[in-house]
Amino acid sequence: MAEVNKYILFKLKNQTFGVEVSQVISIERLQEITEVPRTSEFIKGVTYIREKTTPVIDLKERLLMDEAKSTDDTRILVVNINSMQIGLIVDAATEVKDIDQSVIDPAPELIGGVKETFIKGVARLESGLLILLELESIIDPNETNELLEVVAE
Repeated sequence: MAEVNKYILFKLKNQTFGVEVSQVISIERLQEITEVPRTSEFIKGVTYIREKTTPVIDLKERLLMDEAKSTDDTRILVVNINSMQIGLIVDAATEVKDIDQSVIDPAPELIGGVKETFIKGVARLESGLLILLELESIIDPNETNELLEVVAE
């Protein structure tokens, strides 16, 4: 019997992505974000979530998919990346889904302009293909240092 993992599904533009539930601390409504000067474009600033100052990243911008326009469905996925609490702005968090590991294929070389290093795999579901993100590779070591500095300011 194949292993089944739980994934949080979320939308960026009209595309659905997934990340493992184990990496998600919480899903929060979009709240006020304090901008931090001289940071990368995709780092929107910091906010206070779960008693921690948390850097917030626009995931669409990070994946080169244009900047997000906020709606009532916009959410912050609070995730743990490299032992750091980070907020990822997504268009909507839609559901939690059990996905059998047998339907997940390795990441192809390039999908729609998203670097394959960001992609853990592609799940073949009845509703279509689901891109599973590799959160650890969304932030490179230099950017991790930048995020640590943002929180320290």
